[in-house]
Amino acid sequence: MKDLNLSPLKKLEIIVGGEHQEFATDILDRAGVKGYTIINNLSGKGRHGFHEGHLMFNEDDVLIMIIVAVPKELVNPILEGLAPFYNEHSGVVFISDIQVTRLVKFSA
Repeated sequence: MKDLNLSPLKKLEIIVGGEHQEFATDILDRAGVKGYTIINNLSGKGRHGFHEGHLMFNEDDVLIMIIVAVPKELVNPILEGLAPFYNEHSGVVFISDIQVTRLVKFSA
């Protein structure tokens, strides 16, 4: 690719129970996030032991990951919105420095 123009953003990987998906996506929408990706049925091991990623009874009984790329200035408002939730519920947010090729897809 010639003239590849990379722009820095932050990637947030938000892990919550499926029953809290609407809560988390509402925070992202209110923060002005343009889009996100949701991955269902996560498996993994954490402080509470191993979590199986298959559907048990419904989609609310699984862990999900919401992946979003945002400008640096949106990270703190999103984390502030999630902080009270994580005081009461399981989950985590991973934050990474990334670069994207089409900044227009992530800008308002």
